[in-house]
Amino acid sequence: VAVSTLDENTSNKPSKMSIAKKGFQQYLLQLQQHPLRTKALTAGVLAAISDVVSQKLSGIQKVQIRRLLLKVLFGCAYLGPFGHFYHILLDKLFKGKKDSATVAKKVVVDQLTASPWNNLMFMLYYGFVIEGRPWMHVKTKIKKEYPTVQYASWTFWPVIGWINHRHVPLQFRVIVQSLVATCWGIFLSLRARSMTLTKD
Repeated sequence: VAVSTLDENTSNKPSKMSIAKKGFQQYLLQLQQHPLRTKALTAGVLAAISDVVSQKLSGIQKVQIRRLLLKVLFGCAYLGPFGHFYHILLDKLFKGKKDSATVAKKVVVDQLTASPWNNLMFMLYYGFVIEGRPWMHVKTKIKKEYPTVQYASWTFWPVIGWINHRHVPLQFRVIVQSLVATCWGIFLSLRARSMTLTKD
């Protein structure tokens, strides 16, 4: 009887897998019902993870809360919404086609418009808002670093863009992009940090 009771108690407890599954289902429901808000919040959370990792990798012992919150703001207010509307626009322009020729055109358009724009916006935001640097410093840093950052972006993001546009449904593309952008954000933050230390 004791063994039977123990088994019943154990079976009544929700497993970690079922909790995770329910959480994921709830997330998908929110994504369907409130796509813009969900993508914005997702971008913000992933921006926070990216910044915590980049702070630790750059040798910062105690997490800088102000910088962290400003990164979250950038993800929520800019990256998530921009990606949401940009992918919808891109899909309308190319009528939702997924053949190789159309996907290649999408990737080219993406890399010639959104990619350089987003990298420039990040560097401006990092210099002006996060670091609070004067225009001359930010201008000099961008002039020196932007070509290198953009070149690195063009060797990395086209592959992600191809996979995203070819194999991922429209409603999930911003999420996939945000996940990969977590790693890209670490690279950009470390790059910006190294330039700051050099200037200082």
